[in-house]
Amino acid sequence: METTKTHANPGPLGLLGFGMTTILLNLHNAEIMPLSIVIVAMGIALGGLAQIIAGILEFKNGNTFGGTAFTAYGCFWWSLVIIWILPASNPADSFSMGAYLLLWAVFTGGMFTGALKHNTITKLVFGTLTVLFLLLAIGDFTENHTITLIAGYEGILCGATAVYSAIGQIINNEHGKEIIKL
Repeated sequence: METTKTHANPGPLGLLGFGMTTILLNLHNAEIMPLSIVIVAMGIALGGLAQIIAGILEFKNGNTFGGTAFTAYGCFWWSLVIIWILPASNPADSFSMGAYLLLWAVFTGGMFTGALKHNTITKLVFGTLTVLFLLLAIGDFTENHTITLIAGYEGILCGATAVYSAIGQIINNEHGKEIIKL
């Protein structure tokens, strides 16, 4: 007797890791809460580790788009945490952070282009993320705090779209039909 292996969809895990961590960080950028160990820990665990695991599983399932997105953004969170916690000898300056964020904006713009063949919510996730990285880069390059503040509110929206997608996929999968429009 032959059994068929089935693989669960790792997408919701990666989206929750991305979305929840993005919301927390942007609550800080919007000056609603301070940058604290809460954000750092979420960046390491859910933003970093959970997304990297989801990315590896997406690659294993043959999904280059999901594998690249989750693995890269998981590494983004780890690199950002390293920038925050290891600045003693050589802290990041505004120009360096602007360049870092601009590179992520370019990458994300490419991912947004790939997302154009996906559902509406995926387009929104990558579209709002591209805008977020651009705003954060401009905020750092110009040292204009108002732009970073605006980015914070836009980032909360970006994270919320990812959480919505994750929860929608879970609910739709559990019920075997589309209950949540994606």
